[in-house]
Amino acid sequence: MTTLLHLDASARTRSISREVSAAFADSRRAGHSGGRYIYRDLTDDPVPFIDAGWTEICDTVLAAGSIDLDRLAMQAHTPAQAAAWRIVEPLLTELLAADIVLIGTPMYNYSIPAALKAWLDQVTFPRMSLAPRRFVVATARGGAYSPGMPKAAFDYQERYLRDFFAGHFAVTDTVFINTELANSRQDPALAHLRDEHDASYVLALDTARALGKEY
Repeated sequence: MTTLLHLDASARTRSISREVSAAFADSRRAGHSGGRYIYRDLTDDPVPFIDAGWTEICDTVLAAGSIDLDRLAMQAHTPAQAAAWRIVEPLLTELLAADIVLIGTPMYNYSIPAALKAWLDQVTFPRMSLAPRRFVVATARGGAYSPGMPKAAFDYQERYLRDFFAGHFAVTDTVFINTELANSRQDPALAHLRDEHDASYVLALDTARALGKEY
C-alpha cells in the first residue's frame, strides 16, 4: 500500500495551485483505492517557525549521523527540546511514511510562501535522504517564468525547490506542473495574455490528472 502526502500552501482558499494539486490527488486516489492519503493545509493549519529547541534536535541528528524517531523522542530532555519535538514528530512521521509527496504552491515574490518554507525547515535535517520518494509540485505563477521568457531568471520557486529536494533530500525525481500568467485574471495590464494563461491552466490540469493515473 502506497501513501500520498498532499500539502497545500496557498493563502487563497480557492486557488489555481490548490485546484491543480487536487486534480493530481483525485486522479491518483481514484486509481489507488487501497492507498493511504494524508492531507495538510499549511495555511489553515500553519507550521511554526523553527526555534532554539529545534536547533538542539538538529544537533542530535548531526551527531548521530541519521534520523531515528524513537531515539530523538527519548533524547528530547529539556522543555525546549520537548516542545520542538511535539511539532516535528507528526510532520516528520507523515513525510517518512509517504511514497509520493504532492505540493501545491503559488509563487510569492519570485519564491515560495513562508508557510511552505516553515514546513521544509521543520522536517529537514542533516544527512537526510528521502530517495526513492517522488515529489510532484503544482505551481501557480502570476507571470511567465518558463525558459526563454524575459523573467525566467527571476524564478526562485521551481529552481529553489528542485535544488532543495536534490541537495537536502537526495531526490532528483521531481515533477513540476506550472500554471503561468495567473495575474491575467485580475491585472488589466495583463488582460491581453488571458488566452495564454487559460491554455497553461488547462494543460496543467490535464497533466496533473494524467500523472495522477501514472503515479
